[in-house]
Amino acid sequence: MLQKISLRVNSDLNDSEKVLSWFEQLNQPPLPKPEAWWQCLTLLQEGFANIAQHAHKQFPPETPVDIEATRFNDAIEIRIWSYGPPFDLNQSLKEIPELEDNSGERGRGLKMMSIMADYLSYEKTSDERRCLIIRKNY
Repeated sequence: MLQKISLRVNSDLNDSEKVLSWFEQLNQPPLPKPEAWWQCLTLLQEGFANIAQHAHKQFPPETPVDIEATRFNDAIEIRIWSYGPPFDLNQSLKEIPELEDNSGERGRGLKMMSIMADYLSYEKTSDERRCLIIRKNY
């Protein structure tokens, strides 16, 4: 592990810029493949947006979202915790049409994440929250 950073923000899409700005520190020194960094930014943005818009839709915008990102020698791992209800990520991904067949917006972010990420899961944690785990190798 080279570096681990943590952040707590509200379940508010207006905090997206703060999240992306905070994440920039992991790109020092820059990743050897610029496209991998762009994909990490996209994965983080999509993950945060899904938690704020879907997992926390029944909660007030002040509901906290905890984010942790770790840079390893060969990958970046992003963890985003939510208080949302159980959600079967793998089943949902099977039900979402492929991107080229999905002209609607429902599920496109999850499908994009599943294509870009080398590992993607949504797991229950011991403190009764859920954690979206995203890993991108570079």
